[in-house]
Formats: sequence, structure tokens, C-alpha cells
Amino acid sequence: MTKIVVNGQQREVKASPDTPLLYVLRNELGVMGVKFGCGLAQCGACSVLLGDEEVRACVTPVAAVEGKPVTTVDGLPARWADKKGLAPDPQRLHPVQQAWVDEQVPQCGICQFGMMIKVTELLEANPKPSDAQITEALTTSGPSPHLCRCGSYAAILEGAHRAAKLMAEGRAA
Repeated sequence: MTKIVVNGQQREVKASPDTPLLYVLRNELGVMGVKFGCGLAQCGACSVLLGDEEVRACVTPVAAVEGKPVTTVDGLPARWADKKGLAPDPQRLHPVQQAWVDEQVPQCGICQFGMMIKVTELLEANPKPSDAQITEALTTSGPSPHLCRCGSYAAILEGAHRAAKLMAEGRAA
């Protein structure tokens, strides 16, 4: 059995060590906040944070995450609470999630969890990114660009800026 930490909880998984993390999360652990997009690390829908770095769960073997914290979009509120020293609150969203709601970013939703993961990674490293830095993070950093089939890139940019403001203010929902 492989032991992994997902959204702050240690879990034991039975899957073969070479099984992609995406399938372990969704099929074995029931974590639905990670999406299947392409299966080739070319779209970003399956992005998760491995520690503080975005990785594509569709090509990351579960053995590669043993002993390292994995955060999906579902774990972002607890991650925020932990970083801010706040008591866990199931009603509180991470600032990136709140910004996505405020700006009504999602359309179909396929890419949005991965986009939120990438923006979280960016804002934790760079609290006041420019439009160019946000665009770079979503297009040229990582294995491939984050793709949005609906073309909601302008809303994603606005969501990232609102999230930066919320994070700077130290608040979310």
C-alpha cells in the first residue's frame, strides 16, 4: 500500500505505484476536484499542487507523491486557513475560489479547477502579478498551457487579479 497525503489527510491507496495520481484521486479516493481533460498533461484540467508546485495528475505516478502533500481545489480552503492561522471553516472559500465566484469566471467548468490551482501557485509565489505574469503562468510555465475550451481567458485574468487583492487583504469568503 502507498501512503499519500491528500488535502491534509493521510490516505492509504491500493493502486499500483505507477498508476496516475488522477485515477487514484478520482476512482479510489473519490476526490472529484480534479478533472480528466486530455490524459497527456497538455491541458491542465488535472492540475494539483504537490507541495507548492503545480503538477499534472494525469501523468504523475502515485508513487511520486508518497510523503508529499497533495492539494486539490477541494483542499484550497484548508490550505488558506493553515497559511493564515485560521480555524478550519467548511463555509470559507480560498480567496482564489471566492474570486472565481465574484468574477463569474467559469463557463463549462472543465478547466477551472486546474486554473485555480495554477493561480494559487502563482499568487503564493508572487502576490501582485502583472497581466503578463499571469498569462505567462497559465501559458508557458509548467508542462503545457492551461487550455480553456470556452475561451474565458479575460475572466480568468480578472479572477486572478481579484484573488490577489483578496489574498493581500488576508480574507476570502
